[in-house]
Amino acid sequence: MTSTWFTILLLALGSLARAAQIYEDVSELPTFTFDFVVVGGGTAGNVVANRLTENPNFSVLVVEAGVSNAGVIPSIVPALVSELLPRTPYTWNFTTTPQAGMNNRVLDYPRGFILGGSSSVNGMFYTRGSRDNFDRYANVTEDPGWGWDNMLPYFFKNEKWAAPSDNHSEIGQYDPAVHGHSGINSVSLNGYAWPDSDARIIQTTKDLPDKFPFVLDMNGGVPLGVGWFQSTIGHGERSSSATSYLGPQYISRPNLHVLLHAQVSRVLQATENSLHFNKVEFSQNKKTLYNITASKEIVISAGSVNTPHILLNSGIGDKTTLERFGIKPLIDLPSVGQNFSDQPVTTNNWIANATDTMEFYTQNTTHFNEVFAQWNNTRTGPLVDSIATHIVWLRLDPESPIFQKISDPSAGPHTPHIELALNAGAAGGAPGIGHFFSSATAVVAPLSKGSVTLNSSNPFDAPIIDPAIFTSDFDVFAARTAILKTQEFLSAPAWRGYIVGPAEPLASALLSDAALDEYIRNTSISAQHPVGSAAMTAKSAGWGVVDPDLRVKGATGLRIVDASVIPFAPAAHTQAPTYAVAERGANLIMGDWK
Repeated sequence: MTSTWFTILLLALGSLARAAQIYEDVSELPTFTFDFVVVGGGTAGNVVANRLTENPNFSVLVVEAGVSNAGVIPSIVPALVSELLPRTPYTWNFTTTPQAGMNNRVLDYPRGFILGGSSSVNGMFYTRGSRDNFDRYANVTEDPGWGWDNMLPYFFKNEKWAAPSDNHSEIGQYDPAVHGHSGINSVSLNGYAWPDSDARIIQTTKDLPDKFPFVLDMNGGVPLGVGWFQSTIGHGERSSSATSYLGPQYISRPNLHVLLHAQVSRVLQATENSLHFNKVEFSQNKKTLYNITASKEIVISAGSVNTPHILLNSGIGDKTTLERFGIKPLIDLPSVGQNFSDQPVTTNNWIANATDTMEFYTQNTTHFNEVFAQWNNTRTGPLVDSIATHIVWLRLDPESPIFQKISDPSAGPHTPHIELALNAGAAGGAPGIGHFFSSATAVVAPLSKGSVTLNSSNPFDAPIIDPAIFTSDFDVFAARTAILKTQEFLSAPAWRGYIVGPAEPLASALLSDAALDEYIRNTSISAQHPVGSAAMTAKSAGWGVVDPDLRVKGATGLRIVDASVIPFAPAAHTQAPTYAVAERGANLIMGDWK
């Protein structure tokens, strides 16, 4: 979309009314003491706030640094997601350090700066990962509650399956038995068909079933294969944690409060010599500081970048690092900000001999205006969907040469190493005029580990973000394999007459492995799926930041509930696992405060 179209959309739909319990200014707060203060109104934080306020005796304040999601049209219309990233008023506008594994490129690293956090700006993919992923979390924490069978009810508690916008028959496209139907967050199949490419994708699973088997539902614990895309969309609109968990029936609760434009700098001790934390320090202008007291607990849900940053500024982290920045060490936790893991993604485009791709409206203003009018009037048409039609989850060949020097980093035999997100249209912007078919390929079991560290002693300065992408040979090998697997998929008989050939620069890259590796290093980006920077581990473990109950090790009154506690990258987009972690986290908190 163009910026002009974006302005027209804002004028067309206008703003939504601000809920009474959502405050723009600190002066509007009814009190400066709450039972619980949730730091961050993002994917996880809004879950925690919603569940805690089910108890009318609990008062909760959510402190959110960003803006309201109300009336932000690209955060409502699913297909306009590209208008939200990477540098807009709705992200923190972070960047990474130069990435050695990516030829020293500095990457944009967008995180949601808006109510709903990254659930308000992401690609809306709903993928849970494998059974193995969660069983590994149970093993590393020595808490069976984090295992797949015990976490499944929390996925169900989050999810409210919704009919696709076009009301097509869902038979054979998903398994209703593995989904929640009475939760809060809407999930659905795509609501607009691309018949030509859809049919070819499914036919390929029939022609090459050993290489690309069909999987009825990738969210049943064993995702391997080719399946229909599922996303957090309901009735043609994005379903974020802000629109779902802070929906009108919830935000009207008298015990639920949300303060916007409030960036948290530190959490503070109750008394100078105690390790009990009960105050949250924040500012709305990066000058004047305010303190809010949590009489029961502070819950940090600021995400995998901001959560460790807040901890470090609060004196919780590696003692040597803190002293170097003149911050008094309170709890020596060297793991804070370490173990930072993300998934690299490469966008690959093929020239298509077709007319029914996204380019029919992205390259034609008249057609775009028509499909937007259709969405605006009926919540139907091509704008009701995200940026994929199907996903392919694959494991590397066990005989791959990379395994001669590197052990398999995946969580187990049911866990993919790579993902191919297929779409009837170009990914990452069309490489010219015409029609395209794309595969966004990702390494979903990465070995590379980076860090989030302090940049200065000023808590309002952005942290140093180093995801260390492609510092492991395994990740480069897996990324190359994913592209070659897409080429193999699109070489199947079903694609004859449809795929003309790879577009540049992919076409040149496919001439050799060396050229392909350079293409990967030069064009890949972060999938924006960071985890692990405040990892949960067993209480007896010598590493990690939180115990299995998500309490910060060595502290009281302080808990972390967000993707940063996930110790290893799930073989999934992180949204669904984060919702489930938040649901269980909220349950743990409520269990401690019966």
